[in-house]
Order: sequence, then structure tokens, then C-alpha cells
Amino acid sequence: MTPTRQATVRLTQFAHGGGCACKIPPGELEEVVSGLTVPQLAGGDTPLLVGLATGDDAAVVTLPGRPGTAVVCTADFFTPVVDDPYDWGRIAAANALSDVYAMGGRPVLAVNLLAWPRDRLPFELAREVLRGGLDIATEAGCHVGGGHSVDDPEPKYGMAVTGVADPERLLRNDTGRPGLPLSLTKPLGLGVLNNRHKVTGERFAQAVATMTALNRDAAEAALAAGATCATDVTGFGLLGHLHKLAKASGVTAVLDTAAVPYLEGAREAVRDGFVSGGTRRNLEWVAPWTGFGSTDADTRLLLADAQTSGGLLVAGEVPGAPVVGELVPYDGSHTIVLE
Repeated sequence: MTPTRQATVRLTQFAHGGGCACKIPPGELEEVVSGLTVPQLAGGDTPLLVGLATGDDAAVVTLPGRPGTAVVCTADFFTPVVDDPYDWGRIAAANALSDVYAMGGRPVLAVNLLAWPRDRLPFELAREVLRGGLDIATEAGCHVGGGHSVDDPEPKYGMAVTGVADPERLLRNDTGRPGLPLSLTKPLGLGVLNNRHKVTGERFAQAVATMTALNRDAAEAALAAGATCATDVTGFGLLGHLHKLAKASGVTAVLDTAAVPYLEGAREAVRDGFVSGGTRRNLEWVAPWTGFGSTDADTRLLLADAQTSGGLLVAGEVPGAPVVGELVPYDGSHTIVLE
């Protein structure tokens, strides 16, 4: 791709939202799936270990005749989060692979999911997006075997990923217990920096580096430390994903707001008003279950910031990751308490 073409096309201007901030709001999504039940299929030789019930990061099923192997399946795609097509492809692929890592799995096969406005954007840009995705999957040791594409007014890209895991050593969002510390493996602030990039064109290398970093090492470290409970922090923000983990585990999470790490420039982006609608909806959704205490408004927004390809939130200590809180017995009214 020529530098001239890349400089003249701003992909973020072709999307109504950016990255995981374009997800359907969690409260609305809960209403959509609330009436759905997972049937018990005849035969019973491939039991579903993780499904819809707790809103975990991926589905997990065991293989017939292979009791020590589980299959992990997920799909994730979104609108452009940055203007550079190669970087967007890398970010989207790392984000999709993260769901497998968040379950304690290893990705083995991915297929591309591409929506492209063929009459508005040149296909040379789509090629760069796919190249970015391929490079990240290759770094992860994951095959890419084709995919599916549609003509769409708005560009979207991601992957459907299949991985494998030990069914006895999964990371789930419903296995937290009182007394466990909470570790966060990437800093927050991706959403507000991406929104600033979309509005102003400013490029934040620290955000791109964070979003393209695989969660592989963090997942391996969590498993090695004996963790069984984790989730990744993406479109619902730290508070949203922590609420789901605490609710599924029947505990309350006490969050030490002073210990939470942020990317350089994140607080300034909030101060200057670069907060997405997705972030504000996240905060509104978790508010009824959260004891905010004296936490200021900007910090609340950062804690609810809609992350794209964020880190893992692990119930347990992970070497090198800050401890940002702990799980305690459910207090009867809050899933999260901020201190």
C-alpha cells in the first residue's frame, strides 16, 4: 500500500463507532438473550462446559473420546478503531484471539470476518487489514484458513477463532471466591484515546502497542499461578466485565481505584471530553450494582471506558501485573465497591 493512499483515507470516518465501543450496550444485550435456553442435546458425548449462562468470553465443549481436550470457540469483529488499515487488522485479530486466552485456551484456527463498502473504499486497504490480521495470528501460532466477506456500507473486520484447552484447567468468570486478589494485565484508557484519535486524527502509539499485544503470556502466567477465574476487559469496560465476573461467582469485588493503571494521556482525554457513548452506557449499566463512594466522575468514566483488545482481569496474582482489588463475600447489594 502506498503512503499516499494511507495518508488520504481515514478509516475511522467510515464508522459510526470505533472498536469495541460499537458493541450493543450490555443492558440491551441481556434483554435480547434473556429468554434463550441451551437445550441438552441427545447423545451427551460432547457436553457444553461453558455456554450462554454467565456471559463468559467464549463457548467451551469437550470432544468425544478426548476427555483431556476441550474446544474453545468465539467470534469477534468491529468497526475501525484506528485509521491505519494494517494496525486495525492487527488490533482486531488480537482482540478476537483474546477470548480464547481468557478461557485458558490456545488458539489453533481462525477464519476472517470482513465487511467492506466496495464502492467507497479500495480493496488495497482491505488487503492491508487482512495482512494485519494474518500477522498477529501467525505470531500467536494460529492458522488462518480463509473466511467470509460481505458488501457492507460500513467496514468491519474480525475473526472467528477455534482453540483448545484442558477442561480441568479453564479460566472462567464464575469460579471466583472470596479472598482472591484481582490482577489487571493491561492499563486502561484505550477507549478515550481511540475516540480522540477518531475525532482529531492524533495517533497514540502507546494505545496501538497495547491493543496489538497478545494476552497469551498473561493467560499462561495465570494458569501457572493456579488461577481458575478470569475474563478479558473489552467493550463493557473494567466495571462491566468485573460486574459480570462478580455476579457469576456470587461475590463482591472491592476495587482499589488508586492501584488501577492507565495509559499516558487517558486522563487528559477524559478531561477534554473524548468519551464515547459506549463508555457512558457502560457506567449507567453498572451503576445500580456499584458502590462508588467518593470516586470522582472522571475516574468512574475511565473505569467504565470501553476497551478494545484490553488485558485480562484475573482472580489471583499474576506475576508482573498490578493487584487492583480483591473478591470478598457478597454484601447483599453490590457486585462492585470502589475504594
